[in-house]
Amino acid sequence: MDTRQHATGPAAAEGRRPVTVRLLGGPTALIEIGGLRLLTDPAFEPPGPAADGTRTAAGPRCSAADVEAMGPLHAVLLSHGRYTDSLGAAGERLLATVPVTFTTTCTADRLGGTAVGLRPWYHLTLARPDGGCLKVTATAARDGGREGRAGDERERGPGADAGPVIGFVLTGPDVPTIYVSGDDAPSLDIASEVADRFGPVELAVLGDARRVPSDPLPMPVALRAARAAEILGARTVIPVRPEAWEHCATAPGTQREAVARHGLPDRLLLLAPGTPATL
Repeated sequence: MDTRQHATGPAAAEGRRPVTVRLLGGPTALIEIGGLRLLTDPAFEPPGPAADGTRTAAGPRCSAADVEAMGPLHAVLLSHGRYTDSLGAAGERLLATVPVTFTTTCTADRLGGTAVGLRPWYHLTLARPDGGCLKVTATAARDGGREGRAGDERERGPGADAGPVIGFVLTGPDVPTIYVSGDDAPSLDIASEVADRFGPVELAVLGDARRVPSDPLPMPVALRAARAAEILGARTVIPVRPEAWEHCATAPGTQREAVARHGLPDRLLLLAPGTPATL
């Protein structure tokens, strides 16, 4: 692994390596490309109240043992490290077995070990088992309305706030451009910034389709999600919490019309947890 951080400009040229995505429950997904196996936000705690006063998100969850049974991991993409709906005790134990965890600088300082902190728009490069390489770039992101941007490294206390958050873009000379938004779908300004630097995105793995307080105009969640996908130029959108997006895609009235108007039904791929899709 190239351990130097680099400011990142435009994405590499489009590639043709296949990528497989398997949803595991909550924000957790397994991404396989070029022999690399990358896990997003390893949240294994059961839904409900957590010891720190937060609540884990509803929906089916896998266990760390389930993940380990699928084979060795090469890296974890951790958007933030406070809430049990993105990490938790079982997730932290799993990190000790993984060669590298990409996360925010605050979370990396707290976790230690093989955790590597990335500032937004900086990247590191992983060597792939097939002989190629994969560039992992941190992006600005947000969680429940809290946005992480370049230079914002404040940790605002356990439980009540996730602190800084990041998303990720995966690129390489022979791989599709993949955007992983983190725990939630991106706000429109973040989607625009990602599109300016890396677009068009071939695959967007997006979190919850919830309204973002910082968006300039109030809008139905389906409209914001569809607009973000349109801004990204995403050919395929895979939600990590498909139950929330399924509601957006089937809701009556303006939400259904908004999704259809922005062309999201043609791009949206709703996977059942445990079901892989190869693109």
